[in-house]
Amino acid sequence: MPHDQETARVYVDMVGDLFHAGHVALLREARSHGDRLVVGVLSDETAAAYKRRPIMTLDERVAVIEACRWVDEVIADAPFTVTEDFLEEHAITTVVHGDDLSPEGAASIYGPVVATGRFVAVPRTDGISTTEVIRRVREAASPE
Repeated sequence: MPHDQETARVYVDMVGDLFHAGHVALLREARSHGDRLVVGVLSDETAAAYKRRPIMTLDERVAVIEACRWVDEVIADAPFTVTEDFLEEHAITTVVHGDDLSPEGAASIYGPVVATGRFVAVPRTDGISTTEVIRRVREAASPE
């Protein structure tokens, strides 16, 4: 689909499992860096390869992320490594990620945008993560 080259299109990728306030904060911040926000949702297999298998299915995660007010477009089963071809295909001008990624990690995953200064690291939300939500659920479910 054609994209207006004058529009700043920001890309952020995520697993988005157990969608929580930290995800919303990331998406709101990412959207502030451009005119449209494109969110790549990583597959179950991709997520499992570097953290853990998601609890929610890809379709469930896509549906929740699509419903977020800051999101303009969702790409299901997004690639783990962002290539120049991917950036061109989706007319991405900027890539945003949480600041938990090392400069080396950013360069290995987002090489073309890091090399051209189109990568923006934003602060993570303290005290909330999917791992933390899972911990809270386990704690609430265990008898005292």
